[in-house]
Amino acid sequence: MEDLRNVRNIGISAHIDSGKTTLTERVLYYSGKSHVIKEVKGEGAKMDHMELEKERGITITSAATTVQWLDKKINIIDTPGHVDFTVEVERSLRVLDGAVLVLCAVAGVQSQSITVDRQMKRYNVPRLAFINKMDRTGANPNNVITLLKSKLGLNTVPLQIQIGSESGFEGVIDLITREAVYFDGDKGEDVRVAPIPAELVDATEAARHSMLEALSMVSDPIMELLLEEKEVPADLIHKTIREATVTSQICPVLMGSAYKNKGVQKLLDAVNAYLPSPLDRDIFAKEIDNGMVEVPLAADPDAPLVAMAFKLVEEQFGQVTYMRIYQGTLKKGTFYFNSRKKRKERVSRILRVHADEKEDIDFAGAGDIVAAMGIECATGDTYCDEGYNYALESIYAAEPVIDLAITPIKRTDQDKLSKALNRFMREDPTFRVHVDKETSETIISGMGELHLEIYVERIKREYKVECTVGMPKVSYREAPTKITPYNYKHRKQTGGSGQFAHIVGTLEPLPEGSLESFVFENKVTGGRIPSEYIPSVEKGYRDSLAKGPVAGYEVLGVKMVLTDGSYHDVDSSDMAFQICARDCFRETFRKAEPVLLEPIMKVEVETPTEFQGPVTGKISSKRGVILGTEDRSGFAVIVAEVPLSEMFGYSNELRSMTQGKGSFSMEFLKYQKLPNAIQEEVVKKAQLDKANA
Repeated sequence: MEDLRNVRNIGISAHIDSGKTTLTERVLYYSGKSHVIKEVKGEGAKMDHMELEKERGITITSAATTVQWLDKKINIIDTPGHVDFTVEVERSLRVLDGAVLVLCAVAGVQSQSITVDRQMKRYNVPRLAFINKMDRTGANPNNVITLLKSKLGLNTVPLQIQIGSESGFEGVIDLITREAVYFDGDKGEDVRVAPIPAELVDATEAARHSMLEALSMVSDPIMELLLEEKEVPADLIHKTIREATVTSQICPVLMGSAYKNKGVQKLLDAVNAYLPSPLDRDIFAKEIDNGMVEVPLAADPDAPLVAMAFKLVEEQFGQVTYMRIYQGTLKKGTFYFNSRKKRKERVSRILRVHADEKEDIDFAGAGDIVAAMGIECATGDTYCDEGYNYALESIYAAEPVIDLAITPIKRTDQDKLSKALNRFMREDPTFRVHVDKETSETIISGMGELHLEIYVERIKREYKVECTVGMPKVSYREAPTKITPYNYKHRKQTGGSGQFAHIVGTLEPLPEGSLESFVFENKVTGGRIPSEYIPSVEKGYRDSLAKGPVAGYEVLGVKMVLTDGSYHDVDSSDMAFQICARDCFRETFRKAEPVLLEPIMKVEVETPTEFQGPVTGKISSKRGVILGTEDRSGFAVIVAEVPLSEMFGYSNELRSMTQGKGSFSMEFLKYQKLPNAIQEEVVKKAQLDKANA
């Protein structure tokens, strides 16, 4: 078995267009995994193996590969930068031990950088920051480091300063060893170490002193040496950086230009030296049979297996399940227990993956990331050895905010479409499908226009099904605004036993910004309603949330308090109390002055400064609220909150306003009350659609 101290599981994450995939291609080349550097533009990068990715020049699915750098094995996942595919980043970070946060030297910390940082913090993933595109006009690493501190709250420790700037960028100075590092050869493959240029000696000493001061905050030995004005040995610096990075106390910062082949080898050295191995991470599972008690897992190949399925891909020969093994050894041909489905499944093949190429292996040990075949599961499922029933913390999936109606042009393609939609739902927890009971339309829901557009295109290419797609619809929500008491009786008498249920209580709006969408509180005392019927009342309420009475949208922000009621010895039943709760909810909700809520998006627009006025004006005309603007060397970055309903088709509008030079990104922020006039229109349209159904 390999030494786990020499394994690194890392992800490369960033805002769209920061150069993640370009960086990964260089890593493959320098580590000897590929013998030619491919570019995102042109023939398409190795890691962007889907046709759609090559055409659009974006990463849609996270791709996995394994490389060897010096004595370390590095499992790398290259993740998408576009917010619509945020679940790909989410599930990758869930199973990784460390990450490289890539930032553009000009744009700095952008909206998706903030989202990625939040995801890293959610799963407590240590990271290095790599400031890319140092050769671009307007590159300013000091500004990026300031933004990392102010916007992300990171304790940054720069380990390098640049030699030359913008188009004159030549290499970096290593502050630990006090050496200038150049990257010679056509592809930067020859790393040349030289003395520091005379004009940069003072700047190097000042930057090195700042680095040591920052490290002294997390290391007493360094603090003592600085106070005594003694030289700090390089070994102590490396040890301190590693320990503080693994515990997320600091974020080391490196720089380079992946496209110009500069700085990548030093980044790989830093991954080896500072990011954690599987042995450095504390991972816990919950023991299902023991009241979900937390159990520590050990990265030990001889312990019982615990592994997580974090990504599913349907391929020509069946489902390929990407797995992270936390404990034990996964063996080919062995049965393992799926703790969610409560059944055993056999792993028929284990594959070592390199983008779209696969290599068969017989087993994989703790700390490894591999693909398995022969098992049918969902994203986030936990697999254990027989006799063990553990569950690992699942993957967070954001709620979809946009809906589209989809129908195949040929009736005979309906089965193929169903097959495609079921597959995509299993693969992507943020992609949902349901059939509207009133219109019988198939509705797909996702994170944004691009998200659904890509899936419609994949259905056409991979399943040869041409579809017609309706206009995008916003997923509004319904919410009450005032406390409303209820006293509701359900009585039905037919031949034989009847139905009787009686409930009393209040419907209350939850405070704005509440993390929960529904709360049920039971305050019944003295057995006025038998305890076995209380869950039926809650179930009846919950069943009513899917479709509100105002316009048929999902209900949010409701607290149902049950205080009293009565029952009948013969006629009361679970079903009677469920029906009573459902009817009561609809009636009471209408009296609670309900309003519609709309999804508000956080939008970040980058435009040349000369177009700033028209762009800002257009955002304001879309009921947008400008939160701030900032100048970044000839470009204005505008941050705003805009209702999703106003953002359809915005990419075309922005292109025409900025001569094709503007770009934007957006992500869901919150739900907010819809203005009355627009609410009336939405309700009228919902009633009209219902009447025409």
